[in-house]
Amino acid sequence: MSAIYLFFQACREQGACYSSAVTNGQTEGGKPLKMVTCGRCKSKTFISGDLAPFATEPCKKCQHPVMLPVTLHQFELRTIIGSGGMGTVYASFDMNLEREIALKMMKKEVAQDPDSRQAFYREARAGASLNHTNIIHIYSFDEFEGQPYLVMELADQGSLDGRIEQEQRVPELDVLDLGIKMTSALATALKHNLLHRDIKPANILFNAEAEPKLIDFGLARAAEVDNPWEENVWGTVYYVAPEKINRKGENFLSDMYSLGGTLYHALTGHVPFEAPSIDELVAAHVYTPLTPPDKVVPEITELTSNVLVRAMAKNPDERFQSYEEMRMDMEEARSRLLVQQVQQAEKRPPPSSGKSWWRKF
Repeated sequence: MSAIYLFFQACREQGACYSSAVTNGQTEGGKPLKMVTCGRCKSKTFISGDLAPFATEPCKKCQHPVMLPVTLHQFELRTIIGSGGMGTVYASFDMNLEREIALKMMKKEVAQDPDSRQAFYREARAGASLNHTNIIHIYSFDEFEGQPYLVMELADQGSLDGRIEQEQRVPELDVLDLGIKMTSALATALKHNLLHRDIKPANILFNAEAEPKLIDFGLARAAEVDNPWEENVWGTVYYVAPEKINRKGENFLSDMYSLGGTLYHALTGHVPFEAPSIDELVAAHVYTPLTPPDKVVPEITELTSNVLVRAMAKNPDERFQSYEEMRMDMEEARSRLLVQQVQQAEKRPPPSSGKSWWRKF
C-alpha cells in the first residue's frame, strides 16, 4: 500500500483533506505552486501549494478568493462561488453520484449562534420540501466539525443582482420571462404554506442553462393569512413591503411586492425608491408614490409597466390577489411585446450586401 494512498485514506477518515485534483505548478521562493480555477472569472491561477484546508488567496485577475480543493466526506469542494454573512458556497463534486453540486457551509463563528443555526436548518427544510424547476433543489444536510452544511443543486452562473450590475437594464422580454417563472415558483411555495420573505435580485441565481433559481429560504415561515406583529422587520430594505414596515402583518402579497420591486430594478436599472438614508428609504415604501417603469424608461411597454405598478401597490388589497393572476398579466404583456418586436423587425429594410442585384448587359 503506497504512502500516498495511506495519506488520502487517513484524510477521508478524518472527514476532510486536500484533493489531488490540482495541477502542480512552478515554485516561488522554494514554495510549491498549484493551479486552480477561480469561481468568479473562471480563469486559471497559481496559488500556494501549502495552503491550509479552506484557506484562500485572492485571484490574480479578479481578487475573488480561491482555494485548494478539499474533500469533505464524499464531496470535493473545488471553488468558492460566493460568501455572505451566514456562510460560504462552494462549487463541488459528489464523488459517489458523480455529479456537480453546490455545498453551502455555515461559518464557524455564526454556527455558535442558536438563532442563526435555526435559520440555516429552516432554509434546508423549506428548500427540501419544495419541488419546482425554479426553486433550488436541496439534496442533503449534515454537519462537519460543528459547522452545518447543506448540499444543493449547482447554479453558478451568477445572480440577477450581478446581471443588473453588469448590464444596467435587463431586456424587458427577459424580465417578463423571469417574472413568469418566479410567480410560478412562489405559488408552489405558497401551496406548501411557505412565505419566502426575502425576495431580491441577489436571491435569484442562474444555472448553466440560464434557468433562474430562487434560493435562500432562511427567513421562510408559515403563510398564515395574518401573521402576528413582530418586533423586527425581516427582508431587504429596497424591496420590503409597506405593511411589514407598518407592522400590519404579512402574507403572500408581501412577497409579491418584493418580487415586483426586484423586477422593477431589473427592468429600469433603478431600485423602486431611492433616498439618502435608511429611514427615508423605508418611509418611501409607505408614503411615496411609485414612479411607473415606463416613466423611468419610455421604451418599456405600458402593459409590463402596469403589472409592476399593481404588484407594488401600497395597499395589499390593490395588488393581484393570486400569483396566477399576476402570471397571466405578465404572459399577456410578453405576447404583446413579442408581436411588437416582430412587427418592428418586418419594417426594417433587409441588410445590404453592398452589391446591386441589377446587372447591366
